[in-house]
Amino acid sequence: MTLPTLFIPHGAGPCFFMDWTRGPADTWDKTAAWLKGLVAGLPERPKAILVISGHWEEPQFTVGAAEKPPMLFDYYGFPEETYRLRFDAPGSPALARRARELLEAAGFPTAEDVERGYDHGVFVPLLLATPQADIPVVQLSLRDDLDPQAHLAAGRALSPLRDEGVLIVGSGMSWHNMGGFSPAFTAKSEAFDAWLADALAKPESRDAAIRHWDRGPYAREAHPREEHLAPLFVAAGAAEGESGRQIFRDVAMNVAISGFQFGAPA
Repeated sequence: MTLPTLFIPHGAGPCFFMDWTRGPADTWDKTAAWLKGLVAGLPERPKAILVISGHWEEPQFTVGAAEKPPMLFDYYGFPEETYRLRFDAPGSPALARRARELLEAAGFPTAEDVERGYDHGVFVPLLLATPQADIPVVQLSLRDDLDPQAHLAAGRALSPLRDEGVLIVGSGMSWHNMGGFSPAFTAKSEAFDAWLADALAKPESRDAAIRHWDRGPYAREAHPREEHLAPLFVAAGAAEGESGRQIFRDVAMNVAISGFQFGAPA
């Protein structure tokens, strides 16, 4: 069974695990409900998960290789209880080695980090998707140049993992402008979201659209810096030539946010 690849919105900090006071109390309810059903909606349960988070960048692709990754609370100004969250999924040094092998075979220099913990782009959505924390998780960094071509190519290199029971997940946000979560940006976010959904649905032209994503409507307002979009490049690259579709959409904090699936149908 070939698993699909995913791009998921991971919300705002620990938004699913607190009383949300920065807008309507139910702002993140729809996203939370969707994330809770994410694994159950797959064609089979993954043996492991490889997550590319918008919150880790390195000069070269770097793989988390800890056997028991700690928590990395890389958010600020949230309620005290959100710094006591636990996500105790094991790491997988074997998967980390395999990911490095595939990337290096494609010509990418790589590194590993045996100390870095799960950042909130990993543990926040996976606490909902895998609450028992019983699937091994390995995190892969972005490359800090955020080059779309390189991240697409990295995804292509990693695509054999899909036949090995590994779910490849890009964790970010389809709209990420810290000054752009207001009603003034709703229509712009919807225009960018519609363009993105259309571009990703066309396998024959998807790579070209991703390479030039900043030509989309209001693209640089959606992503003044594209670290939260770049995980999508890897997920799409790992399913090159296969179908892509929008599998989640909501309006949260006044902007459209979406999730996408590439490859094998749910």
